Amino acid sequence: MSKIKPSKGAPYARIMGVGGYRPTRVVPNEVILETIDSSDEWIRSRSGIATRHWASDEETVAAMSIEASGKAIADAGITPEQIGAVVVSTVSHFKQTPAIATEIAHKIGAGKPAAFDISAGCAGFGYGLTLAKGMVVEGSAEYVLVIGVERLSDLTDLEDRATAFLFGDGAGAVIVGPAKEPMIGPTVWGSEGDKSETIKQTESWEAYRNGSLAKFPAITQEGQAVFRWAVFEMAKVAKEALDAAGLSPDDLDVFIPHQANERIIDSMVKTLKLPAHVTVARDVRTTGNTSAASIPLAMERLLATGEAKSGDTALVIGFGAGLVYAATVVTLP
Repeated sequence: MSKIKPSKGAPYARIMGVGGYRPTRVVPNEVILETIDSSDEWIRSRSGIATRHWASDEETVAAMSIEASGKAIADAGITPEQIGAVVVSTVSHFKQTPAIATEIAHKIGAGKPAAFDISAGCAGFGYGLTLAKGMVVEGSAEYVLVIGVERLSDLTDLEDRATAFLFGDGAGAVIVGPAKEPMIGPTVWGSEGDKSETIKQTESWEAYRNGSLAKFPAITQEGQAVFRWAVFEMAKVAKEALDAAGLSPDDLDVFIPHQANERIIDSMVKTLKLPAHVTVARDVRTTGNTSAASIPLAMERLLATGEAKSGDTALVIGFGAGLVYAATVVTLP
């Protein structure tokens, strides 16, 4: 028989607060059209995107994260010192080490929490949320700060007609803490590595270091392949997450998918047969695709505008490079 004492965590976990930060510069499609042969109508019809935010030199990954985190901490009604872990999902922090989470933890005054980064692309928020739930229930942290943050403008090829208009910058954060009833459902997550070439960085940092590249590495994708995968396969994953939570589409109040493309969102809504009463996040129209930041940013906007309210039941799903995905049902803070 084991002599190890059982963990003393909470019976369940919940999202307690949410915060977001969007860079001050708003970039309309007209700016994108300066470097690609397209039109505003084509961009809107293909993606739904009218504007996106691009960060200034001062709006670093850390700076945006700190702003979003401060709002989430205040919304949760806790102090930074109570945070036991900081999890940051990003693909656009350009230092291999140390983890940007450690800098963020220090600058928000969190003391000495566990702090680490994860790389799961556009599913990164879902991965971080799942890890945070486990920490709270296991007892290794009472409160966990989960951040999704990107400066994708640094990884955008403005001459690539397929992707130049897609990406934006920003940070979204949530506080995960203890609950007395289930408020974060089981996560359905996974990967399909055989499709890893469909969304990728054009070249390695090694190739850039060796001076063999004419351009800085950027993100590229096979648009049609990604669209088909997201529409058909991710709708199945979303349904599995509902089933795992013991719910049906009729039980939902809100749907917050990764803000990749409005056509993908519309197709998923149709495939899932979501009722008319379900509020659907469409933050992509003015924020663009912010990868790991897109779900918490969309969540914050829905709550701020009153389109969603505290206590609503929401299905969230992220999917992207890898290809990776994560879906779960949550109660909104």
